[in-house]
Amino acid sequence: MNITRRRGAIAFFVTLGICLVGLAVALNVGWIIVNVNERRLALLVLGITLFGVLIAGVVLNTIFLVREIRRNERQDSFLNAVTHELKTPIASIRLYLDTLERRPLDEVQRQEFYGRMREDNDRLLATVEQILRAGEAGAKGVQRSPKARMPVDLRALLTASLVETVRRHHLVADAVELRDGTDGAALLVSGDADSLRTALLNLLDNSVKYSPGGVHIVAELTAVRASSVMLRITDTGVGIPPGQLRRVFHRFYRVGNGAVAKVKGTGLGLFIVRSIVREHGGGISAQSHGEGRGTTMTLHFPLMPALSRSEQRGSHA
Repeated sequence: MNITRRRGAIAFFVTLGICLVGLAVALNVGWIIVNVNERRLALLVLGITLFGVLIAGVVLNTIFLVREIRRNERQDSFLNAVTHELKTPIASIRLYLDTLERRPLDEVQRQEFYGRMREDNDRLLATVEQILRAGEAGAKGVQRSPKARMPVDLRALLTASLVETVRRHHLVADAVELRDGTDGAALLVSGDADSLRTALLNLLDNSVKYSPGGVHIVAELTAVRASSVMLRITDTGVGIPPGQLRRVFHRFYRVGNGAVAKVKGTGLGLFIVRSIVREHGGGISAQSHGEGRGTTMTLHFPLMPALSRSEQRGSHA
């Protein structure tokens, strides 16, 4: 019902804008005809100028109203998604606690329940941290930088993130694949390891969530000259329509096709990833051959200058 009302509002404002532009054109044409016949050149120029200003104002106002309606729609979707993401683990934890309180359980069952509650707690904490990070990333006029700039081994960090993804989503080992085309070169990035880990895990989690037909993720490292490294994360999931490849990095934005609509999420993951990558002097882009044909996320990071062996031993992921 809300979607229908919003679409109706968009259609109304677009139609109103077109009607106003048409009316302005008709009035201006009449003005030009009258002043040409009466040879009032100054009034003619003034009328054309005012006409241009009026048309620009009507068009900009219509665009603004349509964008605001769509932004409100995305924010409503975000609130619904966040409510679900927060409510589900809380309800699950409450259920396990009630079961532990009311029923005698053996130690194996108790440990299983504790493990599941810990997973739900981690999920809840991840959602809260994602919202907080998105708020920080969206703050305008604030110059942000990684919390602590230290050498981070990107290869080791990526390997650990792949292992964590397999564990977190209970995947088979060959569901993820690492291809290293850097010939073992040092891949040290100056930045914050926790932030970079968050970005990688967000990308990998997306690849898993949006692969309902089976997960197969390929992470490929490639050296770009001696000064930067390229990381490609490719999945075989639902893909992204060409017209939405850039918009997926906007805050609250989610791809609107039928397969993706069933996947729960806040629409913040890729926005956060892009913010983190930019904080580290890099860039990110999305490629897809269309719906159902998978997605490739390509990241570029500048590398640190070569370090001495003692300095390399001090780097960490």
